[in-house]
Amino acid sequence: MAVSVGGVIGGASAQTVDPAVRAYREALSDKDGNPGVLIVEQGAALFKKPDGPKNVSLEKCDFGLGPGVLKGAYAQMPRYMSDTGRVEDLETRLLHCMVTLQGKDPQMIKDQRFANETKHERNTDWEKIVAYIAAQSDGMKLSMPTSHPLERQAIAVGERIFFTNIGPLDFSCATCHAEDGKRIRLQSLANLTDPKQAQNVMGAWPTYRVSHSAVRTMQHRMWDCMWQMRLPDVDLGSPATVALIAYMTKKADGATLDLPGMRR
Repeated sequence: MAVSVGGVIGGASAQTVDPAVRAYREALSDKDGNPGVLIVEQGAALFKKPDGPKNVSLEKCDFGLGPGVLKGAYAQMPRYMSDTGRVEDLETRLLHCMVTLQGKDPQMIKDQRFANETKHERNTDWEKIVAYIAAQSDGMKLSMPTSHPLERQAIAVGERIFFTNIGPLDFSCATCHAEDGKRIRLQSLANLTDPKQAQNVMGAWPTYRVSHSAVRTMQHRMWDCMWQMRLPDVDLGSPATVALIAYMTKKADGATLDLPGMRR
């Protein structure tokens, strides 16, 4: 869901790419120069550091493969969690663990979740931890489980939301992301209904955004797109965002994760 405020919306077709623009895009694929790797390292320290009123680390958090098991966990999310009785993505689960294990106030976490690019802020602790956890699935195949009815329901609800026009601009996710060849200025818009294009996107998120000078999480992508659609601020880990992420993840099934990614 990408919308440009004041830019050309959706209908512009792809044109011949300028060589300088092509070179810029190729540079973004150079993982050795990805600042997001440093963010992952910082996230590792924060993940293992005792914190919160209970002064414990997050090392006993269960992301679906057992307490403390991170390797491959992100590759199999969103997923149904029996202890909460709901489908959770990585960030929804992280919020749950920060509250239940560390005793943190959920609203305080939500208020400090994303760095503000307009204030030239760098990554928050939240974004660093998310990047670290996700990176433990680097090189693995994306494979969201669908054995539980609520997992299948989340995918179906996410698809419905993706194609539903809402808000004062009467946009849907599909307005920008359901056809080939669309772009906003120099930014190509992925057709997320095409599995190959969905794999290219979902396999690289969380991603270091060069234009933001920060790693961005998928929940931030949901929030930012909805903000640009002139919708009210969406709550971190809301059922709507989890459903959308579930739908896009299933579309990208089989993608090889390259984390952290790096995008414009």
